[in-house]
Amino acid sequence: MGVTTFTQEFTAPVAPSRMFKALILDSHNLIPKLVPQSIKSIEFVQGDGGVGSIKQTNFPEGSHLKFLKHKIDALDTENYVCKYTLIEGDILGDKLESIAYEVKFEASGGGCVCKMTSHYHTKAGVELKEEEIKAGKDKAMGMYKVVEEYLMANPDVYA
Repeated sequence: MGVTTFTQEFTAPVAPSRMFKALILDSHNLIPKLVPQSIKSIEFVQGDGGVGSIKQTNFPEGSHLKFLKHKIDALDTENYVCKYTLIEGDILGDKLESIAYEVKFEASGGGCVCKMTSHYHTKAGVELKEEEIKAGKDKAMGMYKVVEEYLMANPDVYA
């Protein structure tokens, strides 16, 4: 099994506490409301959102994915850091064992910088190329932008 690591970061004109609450702590409520065409529901199948919890994301009928399961590995609400692992789902296919993520929101000016690191754990003999995961990274960035726009339009939400 090999590990391929990718990092990315972006800035947002929103405080790190609000981005963290929206994208990490309350994503199971917020995301399906903001993008119902992409995500049908997000629910905890184990735990209550703390470390060790498992969250399942369900996709709408007709989507090329059915579901994903993420396990929360670490949650630091004071420093706005979350580590979680994609442990099950169609997206892993025949190439990936799991994907471990670390997301951190840091204050920057009047907003924040979001730093994301993804560790793709491949199955034996598989080499992953960046273009193979670009679509997933682009979708994640699109989700972050939708949340950012929502928070900008609703300054009292998650304040």
